[in-house]
Amino acid sequence: MEIRSLVVSMNPNLSSFELLSRSVPPITRSLVRFKSAKQAPRTIPRVSASNSDQTSSTDVKPVYVPTSSNRELQTPQSSLYHFDGSAAKFFEGWYFRVSIPEKKEGFCFMYTVENPAFRQRLSPVEVALYGPRFTGVGAQIHGANDKYLCQYTHDSHNFWGDGHELVLGNTFSAVPGATSPNKEVPPEEFNRRVSEGFQATPFWHQGHICDDGRTDYAETVKSARWEYSTRPVYGWGDVGAKQKSTAGWPAAFPVFEPHWQICMAKGLSTGLIEWSGERFEFRDAPSYSEKNWGIGFPRKWFWVQCNVFERASGEVALTAGGGLRQLPGLNTYENAALVCVHYDGKFYELVPWNGVVRWEMSPWGYWYVTAENETHMVELEARTNEPGTPLHAPTGEVGLATVCRDSCHSELKLQIWERLHDGSKGKVILETKSTMAAVEIGGGPWFGPFLQATWSVNIDEYYRRDFF
Repeated sequence: MEIRSLVVSMNPNLSSFELLSRSVPPITRSLVRFKSAKQAPRTIPRVSASNSDQTSSTDVKPVYVPTSSNRELQTPQSSLYHFDGSAAKFFEGWYFRVSIPEKKEGFCFMYTVENPAFRQRLSPVEVALYGPRFTGVGAQIHGANDKYLCQYTHDSHNFWGDGHELVLGNTFSAVPGATSPNKEVPPEEFNRRVSEGFQATPFWHQGHICDDGRTDYAETVKSARWEYSTRPVYGWGDVGAKQKSTAGWPAAFPVFEPHWQICMAKGLSTGLIEWSGERFEFRDAPSYSEKNWGIGFPRKWFWVQCNVFERASGEVALTAGGGLRQLPGLNTYENAALVCVHYDGKFYELVPWNGVVRWEMSPWGYWYVTAENETHMVELEARTNEPGTPLHAPTGEVGLATVCRDSCHSELKLQIWERLHDGSKGKVILETKSTMAAVEIGGGPWFGPFLQATWSVNIDEYYRRDFF
């Protein structure tokens, strides 16, 4: 059986994606195409969404709550801005997602700071002393109708992050006569001082950015403005228990680049988003946040995340991801992946240090992951016929570049079973599906399906290939 698939490749200058129809080898599971969740271009009227059909737009009133220490569901590493002040290569990035099930739309906000030891582009003398560095702050939004918005500056003077709590912000343009904030401020003060910029906390998220004209590979919007509050539901662990590091105990140390921490596996957000002149209002919309930090994203990776499910009683949140990560102190990379589910207050963690994770990825359009530990077994399968949207991600070689592709309109099936002593499937814990899963493929090379394997890659040999 020959499979025709969308294959993602990138121009040598890393400025854009090309979509190629190409034959890929058959993978172990047969792929049966099914109807896409997004069938035709959607128009966006003024919308008001809520988990309650009785809610009107007048009920949508986000309430600002200042960030407090020792909050519930605080996950390890999520509350730190990890920049240590040194001139070593470094990035930190944050990801916030809000889904609006009633409209089958969502918004993904991505913020990145690169090499903040250098507040602006390096001078020739600095390049000679420290080597090339890519500097600056970027804000991206992947929003309704798969449209995109990016604002970027090489200057990081007006970026700030907190070393003790998950609060961050940046001012691209201040209101005339006002100074840029350097810490969390109430929303009214933010609006008085910031013309274009953002601030984000575990409970509050607001901003206004404009297209900077540099994106020629995706359909863009001119501007976006947002303001919403969030009530956390799941951190990264059982409700009421100590929260966990996403990558285990090594996440606290400078190994296994890049580092990854889910800040909030699921929350409920209330507020509004203005997207190219259209206004989305929502109450108790499912939301999610995570972060990465280190030198750059993995050489090759996949990611699946979903908070909107059908036929499930109780709150469900899924995060799965994997790729090639660098072994500490070596020039070698290895495969690693995880599948984690929050369901009805319980955390199902299937990771390399307590079980086995296997996966199959096509270059684009198909994600299949299974995992098991001593007590449980999980299987997820996601598919999309959407072309996806190219996004920027930090790289150690060329800075923020278009090296990944995302869609928020993937169909997903998720199942969890108890594992019997003989290794077979026992009682069904959860069986559910979604048409609003977020999926991502990044890095490369993607010559064919990406399968779970035991091999490692020497990076010198890797660079002789068609990286990206």
